[in-house]
Amino acid sequence: MSRQVFAYIIHKDGVVDDTAFEMIAAAGKLDPDALVTAVVAGTGAELSAVCDEVASSFVEVWKIDNEALAYIDAEVLRGLLVRILPKDSIVLVPHDHFGMDLAPGLSIKLETAYLPDAVDFEGIEDGKLKVVREEYSGQVSTHVLCDISNGAVITTRPGAFKADESKSANGKIVDKTPEAMEGDFPGGARRFLEVVEAEVGDVDITKSDILVSVGRGIDDEDNMEIIFDLAQAIGGDVSCSRPIVDAKWLEKSRQVGTSGQTVKPKVYLALGISGSFQHLGGIKGAPFVVAINKNAKAPIFQFADVGIVDDILDFVPELADRINDLKSS
Repeated sequence: MSRQVFAYIIHKDGVVDDTAFEMIAAAGKLDPDALVTAVVAGTGAELSAVCDEVASSFVEVWKIDNEALAYIDAEVLRGLLVRILPKDSIVLVPHDHFGMDLAPGLSIKLETAYLPDAVDFEGIEDGKLKVVREEYSGQVSTHVLCDISNGAVITTRPGAFKADESKSANGKIVDKTPEAMEGDFPGGARRFLEVVEAEVGDVDITKSDILVSVGRGIDDEDNMEIIFDLAQAIGGDVSCSRPIVDAKWLEKSRQVGTSGQTVKPKVYLALGISGSFQHLGGIKGAPFVVAINKNAKAPIFQFADVGIVDDILDFVPELADRINDLKSS
């Protein structure tokens, strides 16, 4: 019997987040026969554009359209979703800052299991889903049994599942607004004030095709020169993980991650970066990722297309020299 799975879709300014298509793949690993329904909230033309795009990949799209959802408050959204989601349903939510706000309370309202930050699924046995999670900054993989017989709300780590962008569906868009808005509008203790955009420095890394990103493996500020030399050699821009900003070696505008910038380069070099989900959450668009780290067990290698185990202080200067030699020959 095929299982109905719902995926909550994150979007901004009419653009669908990459995690929408990752959740299709996640649902397929959860249950190959799952029928996946997208749930989208928002308002106006932007919401319509998102629904149209999502409908090409999901069998069905449920939309909630209301002016009060122009900026979505997770506290309010929980009250709306519980009115439309069937009992015992499995709900997938991206494990980003919004998903972490939405999902725990939603599981309580639906009276279902809650499982955060899944990176893989290994099938269902006797009503229990085998889930892979990571602990200790990705150094240890844990295998968890989650009882989904009464449904579950599961957050999936961005980038953990390869996005399914086949667009082979012709999903039906169903307006769930009347059902969601039936009764009093769910209030919340919070109210939206404004969006504060991240500062843009001398380089806008959100528009870079090639990023050379450096982490704590660089050891010392004096070593930063080799990163800029490599970026110049390959025609890229320098970005970084949070420890480099905390040390004040680079400005905040160059930080990639959930607390920094979201980037969509074509090529991403991760140099001395362990690969926490907070950092990987800022990398979108499935770039070609090359990781260089002296720790062979660093989580970044699970995300990378090419992994090199070496000390970046030795490897990076040699790589820059070799590229410059090839350019001049």
